[in-house]
Amino acid sequence: MSFDGQLLKGTVSIMVLKLLSENDRYGYQIIKELEERSESVFLLNEGALYPVLHKLETDGNISSYWEESGGRKRKYYHLTPKGSELFESKQQEWQDFSGMVSKILKFRRIRLCKNLCLIT
Repeated sequence: MSFDGQLLKGTVSIMVLKLLSENDRYGYQIIKELEERSESVFLLNEGALYPVLHKLETDGNISSYWEESGGRKRKYYHLTPKGSELFESKQQEWQDFSGMVSKILKFRRIRLCKNLCLIT
């Protein structure tokens, strides 16, 4: 299954915010978690993820810190209170938007015929 790149581009930040709302993570963990949860549909590379992380951090929605793990220093990302508010807002926006798209896609025009039968 593949999706239009524009759809993915518009949703990466909300997916990152979701993951960070659960736990602090480093970049590679985010990539692998998105891949796993999407059953390998979302295969992000670092070049797609790190600009999103940088923008979220610049805007104050996430913060980062370095931690040594397994002999390696890794940069972990943490959701800030501002980021939590953004996530809640974006989550509601996504639910409203996807609900409206679904409503349009499921819409059937029903006509009443002379003998009161419904034709779709």
